[in-house]
Amino acid sequence: MHRHVRIDENIVLANDNPVVIIAGPCVIESQQHSLELAANLKKITSELKMPFIFKASYDKANRLSCCSYRGPGIEDGLEILSKIKKKLKIPVITDVHTENQVPKVAQVVDFLQIPALLSRQTDLIKACALTGKPINIKKGQFLAPEDMDNIIKKAETFGNRSLSITERGVSFGYRNLVVDFRNLEIMKQTKYPVIFDATHSVQIPGGQGVCSGGNREFIFPLSRAAVAVGIAALFLEVHENPDQALSDGANSLNLKHFKKLLECIKNIDKIIK
Repeated sequence: MHRHVRIDENIVLANDNPVVIIAGPCVIESQQHSLELAANLKKITSELKMPFIFKASYDKANRLSCCSYRGPGIEDGLEILSKIKKKLKIPVITDVHTENQVPKVAQVVDFLQIPALLSRQTDLIKACALTGKPINIKKGQFLAPEDMDNIIKKAETFGNRSLSITERGVSFGYRNLVVDFRNLEIMKQTKYPVIFDATHSVQIPGGQGVCSGGNREFIFPLSRAAVAVGIAALFLEVHENPDQALSDGANSLNLKHFKKLLECIKNIDKIIK
């Protein structure tokens, strides 16, 4: 039996439901940029009749260098996310990094996200769980898929079963991530929705010295493979000019390829399910 997690009145995450698209820039660069990109992503997903959740971070708190752009901050960032949600009528998801951020963020977004590097932080999981909001917990690059059982139990202990878990690659030596597709199947044994993060999975942490690199040419094949396993959602960082993106450009999908990828995975998803 697959668990179904309702995000809003139109979107229900489940491993046996049609695949949901979670997409947007790594970080909020400006209000205008975020609104325009969100509108383009909505237009494409609407044309293809694919459920869509907009993602963007108001603060990239774990940047490698203190000189890297982090985002507009929580106040301005939440205002922008709120405008996107209301103007475009789409649900939004964003990261939270500390317990004291959670109540404020939960008032705006539909879906809270715990970053991979914070996936074992009990107090953060507790704070998110107590909001009653759906929570996406990214599996740490340092964790085995079976370890997600204990993390799920933490959230359940605090009364929240509106959960999803995300695979985003595993550390393989220095500055390299690999995807073990067995992980998706193992994580699905929890019955909770499993998401595949196709863009962070092709990241090269610290690969450019003061920031991460990436191999975006592998986004397509990894996305196809993940959807063929049968997942609840595909997570994608998308930018109209990845080489100029203020964060994670090297592993972001170019907007011009977004529709082609979605057409492909929609067909695979339909066959699998």
